[in-house]
Amino acid sequence: MTDVPACATCHAPNYWRETLRPWPNLVFVAPWLLVYELGVFFTQSPTARNGADAWLRGTLYSWGAPAGWLAPAAVVTGLLVWHIGVQQSWRITWDTLLGMLSECLLFACGLILLGQMIDLAARQSGVLPVCGLATSPPSIPTRLLGFLGAGIYEEFLFRLCLFPAVYVVLRGLLAPRRWALVGSAVMTSVAFALAHYLIPGGDVTGLTVVSEAVAQVQSRRELWFGFGFRLIAGLVFATLFCCRGFGIAVGTHAVYDIVVGWVLVSEL
Repeated sequence: MTDVPACATCHAPNYWRETLRPWPNLVFVAPWLLVYELGVFFTQSPTARNGADAWLRGTLYSWGAPAGWLAPAAVVTGLLVWHIGVQQSWRITWDTLLGMLSECLLFACGLILLGQMIDLAARQSGVLPVCGLATSPPSIPTRLLGFLGAGIYEEFLFRLCLFPAVYVVLRGLLAPRRWALVGSAVMTSVAFALAHYLIPGGDVTGLTVVSEAVAQVQSRRELWFGFGFRLIAGLVFATLFCCRGFGIAVGTHAVYDIVVGWVLVSEL
């Protein structure tokens, strides 16, 4: 028998379920989103916006929508509507948020180790891992903002938007739930990996630029390891999204990009 009264534990939130609820995810992601948007606004640097963010805004502009505020509003509104739709509690604890941050750091460390192993394998094979198209390095604040934006908007685009859409289509094609989840993870991860090899300034909504990205990866052997790692990373993020929640996927992605893109690369 326990000395803790039943009333003290019956309403206690379960951490592993809390991280999957939309409201804790929104509260966790909101500060990251605010820092990114304010940073881009005050630096006035167009290179601070990462690919997914630029694609979203470019598409919104082409539709005549006010992309300046609509893109971040879409992230907030999507999670908020989801929360209201499922009619869950508004309650959240600091323990949940700190736990989510700890998980992000832990998973990012694991992904960094995996990336270093793939990098070592590439170098041992005589192939230098080229991650993408070469560009002039921006300033440190701009780079940090870009890494933060990648964690937010790439996860928003590929996991929060594309993953459920693919899942619904596969279920509509009568795929079993488990295979629909696996298929959604694989297909969105391939799209995620290919997105890093799109030609800058191209129309990302067209099939031509996608086929050019595929051809580029196929024809350049030095890109294979980078593409393979991004595919694996996409599967990791998709798994985190399904099993641990959107916020942890965003945090893991952002922390990984910051450590690898700033700390490790700066030491080379």
